[in-house]
Amino acid sequence: MSIDLSVLNGTSSSTGSASTSKKDDAASADRFLKLLVTQMQNQDPLNPMDNAQVTSQMAQINTVSGIEKLNTTVAGLNSQFVQMQALQGASLIGREVLLEGNKLAVADGKATGTFEMDSAADKVKVEVLNASGRVIDTMDLGAETSGRHDFSWTLNGVAADAKLSFRVTATHGAATVPTTALMRDKVDAVGIQGDTLTLELERNGDTPYNQIKAFD
Repeated sequence: MSIDLSVLNGTSSSTGSASTSKKDDAASADRFLKLLVTQMQNQDPLNPMDNAQVTSQMAQINTVSGIEKLNTTVAGLNSQFVQMQALQGASLIGREVLLEGNKLAVADGKATGTFEMDSAADKVKVEVLNASGRVIDTMDLGAETSGRHDFSWTLNGVAADAKLSFRVTATHGAATVPTTALMRDKVDAVGIQGDTLTLELERNGDTPYNQIKAFD
């Protein structure tokens, strides 16, 4: 004879009800013991409950209780960890960061950008785009090694508040070399959204911490 654990979760197999309700550990253990005693009182004397079955059922209820406690503990630790990250993240305010994106940073008459290549390339070309996406200039950077590279472009009469972006094309022989455009921004504030640490960036607004590629 075995005990139906669905009763512990508030589900009745006799009525076919699919509804369940979350109970605390003490209530679950109390229901388990009451059900066990009832079954023992009404068991068939010629076919008594197997001790091994009772032990197995008790082990199951202890396992369920242990998992619930573990989940609660992990959730609490995760919340504390995020709060600690936020406190440590306060030291990042005012620093520059790199994240994926193709916006050019404009300052002192120049526009600057960064890109990353998976491998070396024979030819690297950077196209500067205006707000409408039209190419307004092209720079041939020649051969470049793998890794991260910075570049700058003189505005040449372009307004300092222009919304400029860039596009990188790299090749090695006839093969295209994968590239990732990176843009610079500055951290204005640090906060938490749900369980995620976020950085409020000057140009890109709230950005999850895990999207930051590097700090300068």
